[in-house]
Amino acid sequence: MLKCVDIYSEAMTCRLVIYFTFFFCFLVSLVPLVHSNNQLDTNFYEGSCPNLATIVRYAVWSAIKNDNRMAASLLRLHFHDCIVNGCDASVLLDDTPYFTGEKNAFPNRNSLRGLEVIDNIKEQVERQCPSTVSCADILALAVREAIDLVGGPSWPVALGRRDAITANQMAANQQIPSPFESLDNIIAKFTSKGLNLRDVVALSGAHTIGYARCLTFQRRLFDFQGSGKPDPLLASSLLSKLQNTCPNRDTSTSNIAPLDANSTLTFDNEYYRNLVSNRGLLESDQALLGDQRTAAMAYFYSTDQSSFYNDFAASMVKLSNVGVITGIQGEIRKKCGYVN
Repeated sequence: MLKCVDIYSEAMTCRLVIYFTFFFCFLVSLVPLVHSNNQLDTNFYEGSCPNLATIVRYAVWSAIKNDNRMAASLLRLHFHDCIVNGCDASVLLDDTPYFTGEKNAFPNRNSLRGLEVIDNIKEQVERQCPSTVSCADILALAVREAIDLVGGPSWPVALGRRDAITANQMAANQQIPSPFESLDNIIAKFTSKGLNLRDVVALSGAHTIGYARCLTFQRRLFDFQGSGKPDPLLASSLLSKLQNTCPNRDTSTSNIAPLDANSTLTFDNEYYRNLVSNRGLLESDQALLGDQRTAAMAYFYSTDQSSFYNDFAASMVKLSNVGVITGIQGEIRKKCGYVN
């Protein structure tokens, strides 16, 4: 009788071992699938939304044709999204009873542009591929297309981001670099996101297109560092023009001036040439030439546009991967300004 029980127990044990071994192997076989679904991939929408790139490119082309400032605005929109808790389209969210959006954070208030372009693309994409493509991915693609369309470099955009279900105005106020900040602070904000010194210098080159409000540089023109005088480094020919554009009164703070007066609408390396000739518009821009950690790179980019393009593209890939959410995190918003 004891021998029969022992034989039966051994048989059951063998069956259990076989069962759990099979089940474990089955789970292990799923790990690559789960892992791959949570990673960004340039072909992420190849089957689910094959016309995505075409929709985005045509919409961005139309937007730039109607508003030649739009390429710079989309680039800034993407940066202000990614630098605040990652590239999750949180910057696109409107205020709700449950959270305050980032649109009215100090760096964004009355200056954030391009929202309607992303909304328009999203609407078109939803018609063809409902509840499939995230607003975060649309924004990342739109920026790549915008820079390419104004003469800049292109770069691969890996896709599969999900959209945030909340926003953080306090984080936007704290994490977005300010033109009034020291270079040390700006570098610290970049490095906190996994970006390095080269990324700081290369991404600053985004200021080769677009405009800035007088508010962001007016003190350089009339009261630099509380001196009651203009910034002595600022080229006198540029100073005169800027003082006409931004007279020393509160009503002029919303006026705008080109970040790169020489080739405002073309993405090139003229920004760095401006720095070399003391024609950088923002204090934070000109500071790159005054710091030994960044000066050599800025000088190099002023003489080698190809290297600038290569490094800018590489830095944009890094930026667009900061803090992304994937897999089952977040959601695919049906409208970019609202949580589903």
